[in-house]
Amino acid sequence: MNKKLLSLAALLAAMHAHAQDSTKKQLDEVVVTATKYERKAFETGKVITVLDKTILDRSHGKDLAQLLTEQAGIVVNGATSNPGKDKSIFFRGAASNNTVILINGIPLSDPTGLGAAFDLRLIPIDQIERIEILKGAQSTLYGSNAVAGVINIITRKGTPGKPAELYGSYAMGSYNTIKADAGLGGGNDKLRYNVGFSHLETRGISDALDTAAVKTFDKDGFMQKSVNVNIDGEVINNLRVKPFFRYTAIIGNLDGGSFIDKKNIGYESKLISAGTQVNYKFNKGQVTAQYQYDDLDRIADGAVFKGRTQLAEAFAQYDLFKHVQVLLGSDVRVQQLLDTNILKKNPLVTMASPYLAVFLKDLNGLYLEAGGRFNHNSVFGNNFTYSFNPSYLINKDVKVFANIASAYRAPSLTELYGLYGPNPDLKPEKSYTWELGAQASLINNILETRVVYFNRRGKDVINWFGAGYVNVEEQKDQGLEVEPTINITKDLNIKLYYSYVDGKVTTPKNGKDTTYHNLVRRPKHSFGATIGYQVTKNLFVSTNVYTYGKRYDLGFGPPPDFLTVQIPLASYTMWNAYAEYKLLKNRIRIFADLKNITNAKYQEVLGYSTMGTNITAGLAVRL
Repeated sequence: MNKKLLSLAALLAAMHAHAQDSTKKQLDEVVVTATKYERKAFETGKVITVLDKTILDRSHGKDLAQLLTEQAGIVVNGATSNPGKDKSIFFRGAASNNTVILINGIPLSDPTGLGAAFDLRLIPIDQIERIEILKGAQSTLYGSNAVAGVINIITRKGTPGKPAELYGSYAMGSYNTIKADAGLGGGNDKLRYNVGFSHLETRGISDALDTAAVKTFDKDGFMQKSVNVNIDGEVINNLRVKPFFRYTAIIGNLDGGSFIDKKNIGYESKLISAGTQVNYKFNKGQVTAQYQYDDLDRIADGAVFKGRTQLAEAFAQYDLFKHVQVLLGSDVRVQQLLDTNILKKNPLVTMASPYLAVFLKDLNGLYLEAGGRFNHNSVFGNNFTYSFNPSYLINKDVKVFANIASAYRAPSLTELYGLYGPNPDLKPEKSYTWELGAQASLINNILETRVVYFNRRGKDVINWFGAGYVNVEEQKDQGLEVEPTINITKDLNIKLYYSYVDGKVTTPKNGKDTTYHNLVRRPKHSFGATIGYQVTKNLFVSTNVYTYGKRYDLGFGPPPDFLTVQIPLASYTMWNAYAEYKLLKNRIRIFADLKNITNAKYQEVLGYSTMGTNITAGLAVRL
């Protein structure tokens, strides 16, 4: 009996000690995306999730879409379909073009994409070191399209104190998949650098779903190649220059559509991004300037699309008083479609946007962020967005917060002038979001949880209706996110989430307003759980389960009218598992990533295939 009591006491002590360490780490964690400069997580009331280097190192068997779709509030449609299928990121139920993707703090955009949504297939996961996911309207700091959230992808950098470190991984998997990356990084106090290369090739599965008893649809393969170069050097004291270069090419095959096989339909995309960031620190603040040029060429079934984007931005942070910081900045963005066969030849749009934000810090536990941005669009004129974000630390373990913000999205060049259903009379989208939430560490810090309710209302939202793009009168979305983490011991934890989102659109029809649910391919209810266990110093195992509730897609009704109708898609559950073993003082990791263990049958998109049980296994090396 005494032995049992001693064992229980030891376990409780270990749980308590680990929970304190875990909470302290979370409170002290430094994030960048919330305010553009480094800030401890407890100093902001914004809803932010961090996927750190440990998580990324354990994601060699995934792609970026598969990692993101496991996070609360995010559904990446196509993540578990054929690897080369296009991916749609639904952030809190919003369309893909309502999420801004950053790489190292600089926005990415694709003038050739539908709605200018960026193609996740152009971002290889193997060159990512960290991801910060910022939820809610963020147009004040990040401009047009930051309606639902921002995802900041931070790429690999050399480690100070290691002049040269070779790294790489090689994996093989189901569907004749080969995945490899290699790189060289290092640095000291004055210079950091990283040069990396990644390659992914898979035979894949049929894009279209084959419902025949005898399967005849051919497989649609996919290949991705990427080069990533980052340099970070101190030119003089406190002045750092950070040039970068990225190149990604993807190539693959398509089918003829929903349930329709077709051979020899190819696509390819090539993205070149180059630029530099300059940062200067002084006694009471710092100044940053950055420039990026994106050159994106896309070919799909013989059609050629070319897009060019330039962004120049400068912003500065200044400690005005002990408890007051100011952020002042401005950016200019230029986008162009190089195409003479569309509604307007080689259309170009320019947006100039100064912005200001004020941060109040620790006024007896109160933190406040407030700001505004003035947008001037060369096509649509002027617009103003704002944000107001108070948070309060009730004590060291409990924080409550609120966010009120407006957002803005100008119609993309493809929506205005592109090949498919253009409408030059479109108006910009405007939206208003508010959210309330709380974050707490409970039961001696063993249980950590965050609960957030959000409500988003949009005006003149751009939707696709049969013949092309139109503005609809009003879009109303609301949702709830619950994210508990249970720290059982320092080696064992359980992370859970539940997400709810519902949306309705109101649009004139037959002389009166009609309201209906319109969140196509997005579940109202989703649930996820991840259990991670450090079995020994060298062996780590985890398992992940997530469930998507019933959704619906759009299809055609019976003849002769063939009207658009809603077709239900059944709910499904994915069960995955991961294991890794470290050798030679962590220089070699052997890993295996098993997905869809139960071989669940489901559709993410009506009439398109999804992957059955599949595995990726390999090794990662660091020298």
